[in-house]
Amino acid sequence: MEIPFSLIDMLGPLAPTIRIVDVGASDIGETPPYVALMARPQGRLVGFEPDDAARGMLNASDCYPGRCLYLPDIIGDGSERNFHLCNVPMTSSLYRPNTPLLRLFINLEEVMRVESTRRVKTRRLDDVPQVDGLDFLKIDVQGAELDVFKGAPRLLSRALVVHTEVEFVPMYEGQPLFSDVDQFLRSQGFLLHSFLGGMSGRTFRPMAVVEGPTSTLRQHLWADVVYVRDFGQLAGLSPGDLLKLAVILHECYGSCDLAALVLYHYDLQTPGRDPSRPDGLWGEYFQRLCGEIPTDRPLV
Repeated sequence: MEIPFSLIDMLGPLAPTIRIVDVGASDIGETPPYVALMARPQGRLVGFEPDDAARGMLNASDCYPGRCLYLPDIIGDGSERNFHLCNVPMTSSLYRPNTPLLRLFINLEEVMRVESTRRVKTRRLDDVPQVDGLDFLKIDVQGAELDVFKGAPRLLSRALVVHTEVEFVPMYEGQPLFSDVDQFLRSQGFLLHSFLGGMSGRTFRPMAVVEGPTSTLRQHLWADVVYVRDFGQLAGLSPGDLLKLAVILHECYGSCDLAALVLYHYDLQTPGRDPSRPDGLWGEYFQRLCGEIPTDRPLV
């Protein structure tokens, strides 16, 4: 659903600052999910990109003057690891590409060939002072997502939204898969919200499809997925966190149904606000979306 207005604009002086952390910040050719937040003065970004050339391009772009910082750290669980540099830098990983499996597919092994390996000391997100107070965590680290999460229990305890890439088959040797990431995030108080942009994959050799070499017929290999703080426990969030969560859901994902529920909880927690009236945020939100306030109320 395309939302025809900005919740940040609707909130006016109530609009909160949103602190974003992007691990694997170089999404070449892709628009980051938080671009609508960074387009407003409320967005603050700390990104991690170990590839010097990619990080240099990010710093040179200076899209958000004074509101973003890009660091070279390789984020993980804090252990010393091998980092495998591939011929296409965005496929480099703490895990070695699973070449026998990759060769089964069109146009996959060719972009994941290890050119060199170096020993690195990974850094836990919980040990990086610049990311304290994060609200929105985005991760794209080629199979090492669970390592990042395991190094960030303190930050995850206050994060509101997690946007991560996940894999369904072991494209890298020994990597955790979607089920592992899902179980861990649920144990940290998150629930799955949405898969984004469909599932990505490739065709098995030698078959190709007319859509091109990066298309698939049925075999799904990876996807982007969004997790949110448990929406059955919204009453446990502070009014400030509820506003942040609603803004992220609305501006980044167009998730107006969940954003409305979050605003309803905000009104319930805020003295003097009645969610069923136009001066309540829930009522105003529905007025802007639908032209009227519904007679039904959320069951909370």
